[in-house]
Amino acid sequence: MKVLNKDELLIAEGVLLKHLPKSFKVYGFLHGINRNKPNTLEVLVDTWPDFKVIICRPDPKNKRALEFMKKVTYYSMDEQILRKMLTEENAIDWSTYFLIGGFDYSHASMLKEVSSDRQVDYRCYTLVHLLYLPDCSHLLSPAFDSELESRISSLDLSHVDLVNKTWKFGGNELGYRIVKNLISNFPSCCITDEQGQPVSWVLVYDYYALGVLYTLPEHRGKGYAKLLVSTMAKRLHAQGHPVYCYIEEDNTVSYGFFKNLGFTEDPSYRAGWLEFNF
Repeated sequence: MKVLNKDELLIAEGVLLKHLPKSFKVYGFLHGINRNKPNTLEVLVDTWPDFKVIICRPDPKNKRALEFMKKVTYYSMDEQILRKMLTEENAIDWSTYFLIGGFDYSHASMLKEVSSDRQVDYRCYTLVHLLYLPDCSHLLSPAFDSELESRISSLDLSHVDLVNKTWKFGGNELGYRIVKNLISNFPSCCITDEQGQPVSWVLVYDYYALGVLYTLPEHRGKGYAKLLVSTMAKRLHAQGHPVYCYIEEDNTVSYGFFKNLGFTEDPSYRAGWLEFNF
């Protein structure tokens, strides 16, 4: 195994670009790292430069890693090599809680088998669709009046508490730290009311997926989410960033929403999140 340095991370990003959409999550992490976004990861491969497996894991030398949930993600072109890295080469620390997120769900049986052999508890956290926008020509952009468009803004640190309280996976101290990090360092978009307070918003995760999309209940049914997602998608494309998101399998409303905006998917592919040592 080899931990990649700065120059090698740039090369690896280019390789992963050729394997979209399945490589989106690792590609998104590297995309941010290579643009000097703060991160707590180290990236390793099985061999270099012709790698078959690339893994993002918490950097044990990064003290900030302790402030966030212990997350691992990977992209694999060879399940046997991945299995070897997980079993013989200890690419992951199996002794503590961690989450493997955004992995190809066809690997679920292997991951469960490896964890069982190590007598590590596991459970499925969520199963998701991966939806993406190849380019803005696919975007079905809604028309809105100039008054509404004039209320489009970005979130700032005064909004962290509001976003955390309404986020499905937030509402606690860890959620607050995550939201604060995202608002501080990654793109965001919101619509404000007459007092300048956000009533609808969308963020970008540290792996550059759209997320945390939310509209306050009393402001729903006005098309705010469509305007925000289309605006954010155009901005991300213009700046050379990927445009994609993960939608939980049972969230048919959000799935239909993104499909209607022009997002597409590989129907044969599902991504999953697994929790270990919970």
